[in-house]
Amino acid sequence: MNGKLRAAAIGLALSVAAVLLLLVVRPSLDPANLRPLPLIIGAWLAFLAAAWLLRKVPKRTAVVLILLGGIGLQAVAVSVPRAFSNDLYRYMWDGKVQAAGIDPYQYVPTATQLTGLRNEFLFHPGAQYCVSPGYVASHPAAELTAGCTRINRPTVPTIYPPVAEAYFLGVYYLHPADDSSLPIQATAAAVAVLVTVLLLVGLGRLRRDVRMAALWSWCPTVVLEAGNSAHVDVVAVAITAAAVLALATARTTRRTIAGGILLGLAIATKLTPVLAVPALLRRRWFTVAVAASGAFIAVYIPHVIRVGTKVVGFLPGYLQQENYTTGSRYGIIGLFIIGPLATVVALLILAAVAFAVLQFSHPDRPWTGALVMTAAALAVTTPAYQWYSLLLVMLVALDGRPEWLAFAAGGYYAAYPALGARYFLPWRLHDAVAYGVPLVVVGAGWLIRNELAKRAALAAQPAIAQPAVTEPVAAGPAVTTPAVAEPVAAEPVPAEEVRV
Repeated sequence: MNGKLRAAAIGLALSVAAVLLLLVVRPSLDPANLRPLPLIIGAWLAFLAAAWLLRKVPKRTAVVLILLGGIGLQAVAVSVPRAFSNDLYRYMWDGKVQAAGIDPYQYVPTATQLTGLRNEFLFHPGAQYCVSPGYVASHPAAELTAGCTRINRPTVPTIYPPVAEAYFLGVYYLHPADDSSLPIQATAAAVAVLVTVLLLVGLGRLRRDVRMAALWSWCPTVVLEAGNSAHVDVVAVAITAAAVLALATARTTRRTIAGGILLGLAIATKLTPVLAVPALLRRRWFTVAVAASGAFIAVYIPHVIRVGTKVVGFLPGYLQQENYTTGSRYGIIGLFIIGPLATVVALLILAAVAFAVLQFSHPDRPWTGALVMTAAALAVTTPAYQWYSLLLVMLVALDGRPEWLAFAAGGYYAAYPALGARYFLPWRLHDAVAYGVPLVVVGAGWLIRNELAKRAALAAQPAIAQPAVTEPVAAGPAVTTPAVAEPVAAEPVPAEEVRV
């Protein structure tokens, strides 16, 4: 297949993915009224086909395709109001609260002190989450005001760390009218494209294949969870990517400190980048640890001064609501153990993986250890929120082994397990299948790669001449053949030698 035909095939595959993802976020356009999961599966297959075709495209052409394809897919996602997750409404509210000079950790969204900040977009009678007068009367100490809102969990404080809150404030300043989710979606889409640029530049400097950036740029998880759902995780991933690339190439103390600071800011955006810490401590661990912890503490200090322990936010309540504290949330571990012991086992597994990464991962390839740690955390905790795998997708692009994307794809089965009205597994098996199958896929990929490496090594070995082996001859009666005398021409004899 020549270059032009291959590029056209890539464009066709990405167009198919775009159409399927559009049907996911705008179900009204779907004439067959399909459920989300079959459409997402189709989008993933189209994405993988495009990434496969990209392998033999020249690098310059590949860079253009990666950027244009990523921008086009994000534009499709942004063109539709959020389809599933409503976390972005909390982002918009927290930005508005901060713009009014109020610390975002101080009050819950339905607090009486914030009634004056309500608008018709986020608070209206037809909204999904309502606080009834009866609930307000039964919780007088909370100082709540009844009403309905788009913001989920309107009676609990925000869960997002300070850097995320600063991001929400920045987006609010870009569009203070806060009457649409488009600004926060467009900003998240732009950050996703920025991550693509970081990967292209970073892979080039590391002398790795820049085509691997397509695994991030075109991935359905990135399209749906950045451009459409606008999850703040994409901001944390962008900062983590910068930290990983800085520390992977750090040869000076100044660069190491910069990478550590970026790591601390990433963790202060969303806690998931903490999974990259064991791999990033493989080189100059003390400097990285001090810089990261210093940046993390620094962004919390202003909020601690203003609201004290309220900066913890809803994190403890979230762990309790998701049943992690009771030990009944672990999909794979839960097949064998349930209860507090399951939590102990989960912590032991994660500690063992972190120790192995810290001890044995390659310091020049920190993304590999971070990828293993992130995948292990997904397999152990089996979250039903597919955007938690955004960090893994970025690390896969750096690492170059696409089979690990199975964890990102599996997250969608955990979130939307119904293929149809009649085709579904028992609810207890959903999470185990969603994250157990990726373990099998990664294991199979490891075996295949090892076998291919062995064959390549054997083929590369020079041929060695083997010493000749003389076979023994069996003793037998000797057969002599009489020699036949052949006539010999007489040579002339010199005259002087003739004697009479």
